[in-house]
Amino acid sequence: MKKMWNRHPVIFIAIFGLVIGVYITLKPRRTDPPKIPVATEHQEEDRKIFRYLGKEYVLPVKAEKIVVTGALEALEDLLALKVQPAGAMTIGGSFPPLFTAILRDAKPIGERTQPNLEAILKLQPDVILSSDKFPAATAEQLQKIAPTIPISHFPDDGAANLRLLGELTGKQALAEELLKEYQTSLAAAKARLPEKVKDQKVVAVRIRAGNISVYPPQLFFNDLLYTDLGLPVPEELKTAKTQEVISLEKFSAMDPDYIFVQYAVAESPAHPKILDELRQNPVWRNMKAVKNGHVFINVVDPLLQGVSFGGKLEFLKAAVAKLSEE
Repeated sequence: MKKMWNRHPVIFIAIFGLVIGVYITLKPRRTDPPKIPVATEHQEEDRKIFRYLGKEYVLPVKAEKIVVTGALEALEDLLALKVQPAGAMTIGGSFPPLFTAILRDAKPIGERTQPNLEAILKLQPDVILSSDKFPAATAEQLQKIAPTIPISHFPDDGAANLRLLGELTGKQALAEELLKEYQTSLAAAKARLPEKVKDQKVVAVRIRAGNISVYPPQLFFNDLLYTDLGLPVPEELKTAKTQEVISLEKFSAMDPDYIFVQYAVAESPAHPKILDELRQNPVWRNMKAVKNGHVFINVVDPLLQGVSFGGKLEFLKAAVAKLSEE
């Protein structure tokens, strides 16, 4: 064998290589399990579950890019928390002056009821705060762009709204301070409210598109008037389900003792002189509240919705001041 190796080393090497090759070919190949992408510890720490009105949303721990569409309630809360969104809706083609402090650097993303999906997509938001009044189709389109939370327009959910936005923006402490401030102010307001007012008919209305609109007891500033302050609910409002347009004649039949009117020109562009027309109307002028000088127009900014605690606090102080006048 040694002699053969010495004489034919090349042949032996070739045979050895052939045997090894066959062995490798016939041996079953080990297959590694497929690698499944797993979120890194850093990625997991950057996101968390937010719970709001019975639903869960997985979002960044602190949302840096917030877009608001349709939900004035959300803008009011961001204003109270001093948080600037990346984008927000316009009203009548521009940002309302009420929100100037937080919208200086924001991008317009469409009108209040008509979001511009392309403009929202360009901002690549972490979260979209939308209106719970949007139709399902709009909500679905927004959800395809980024996690979308429909913000409630019901005053009963005002605390949940504020706490959600406080948690989203890292302003939980400030949110709790605002809630506490409201309760303290409410107690003081109830103590200040004159006894003679506590059985009077007090009504808050909006003028939109040239029409007088009334609301059920749980919507608009009615929740503050009838639930928080404990004023009696007018019989005419007990059957209302949502915002309802009421004729001047029917409203005059209610004959309230006090009327709070909220009117934004941007919501009635075709009726810029509606207030002057009302003042000249004999039906309006014959109402008890009008004759007694108990009609108060825009005691707060007319775009405030009566849901955010910042806006509610403003209305509470202004309304009680008016109701306490001799």
